[in-house]
Amino acid sequence: MKIGIAIVISSRYLIIMTSEQNIRALMNRLARLDSASSWSGDLNPVQRSALEYLRDANRFSRSPSHVAEFLGTTRGTMSQTLKALLRKGFVAEVRSEIDKRSISYALTRTGLAMLKEDGVIAVALTRLMDQDVVELESGLRQTLRQALALNGGKSFGQCKSCRYHETAKGAAFCQLLSLPISAKDSERQRKNLC
Repeated sequence: MKIGIAIVISSRYLIIMTSEQNIRALMNRLARLDSASSWSGDLNPVQRSALEYLRDANRFSRSPSHVAEFLGTTRGTMSQTLKALLRKGFVAEVRSEIDKRSISYALTRTGLAMLKEDGVIAVALTRLMDQDVVELESGLRQTLRQALALNGGKSFGQCKSCRYHETAKGAAFCQLLSLPISAKDSERQRKNLC
């Protein structure tokens, strides 16, 4: 059942929306506020998002195509974004030891320093009650899963939650790539191929 909600968008306008429409409008408004607060010094919001992804990604998931897929943009656009971040000194290029044509990116200290400042949404979330944060995260996570499934997108997660992750004698190993995984990489996000 759709529930109608009256929303006052200014002192002159009143709109009747369903709960789903209202939630979508609120999510879009929050995304715009977050994006607007992401302009910082020499960074635009897309560049900041790329830096945030690289900060959290493990060594297997730092190629331009991984960043592009996670952020929902094209490889070409993300390649240009990463090249701009490289020129600014926020990221470093890392060539694969196995395939010298393969490039990934890692944050520099300067890039990491750019992410120290929290945006308005991060600050606003700290002001919510703990139970509200838990419920909000759960609802958003479920919504994201549904949206990804409807859009044919792949999920992203941590190595330790992947079906190819194996732990033996306290050491982590990726069965898919046949490579050992550091404890640090195991905790970081990884493109979920499973």
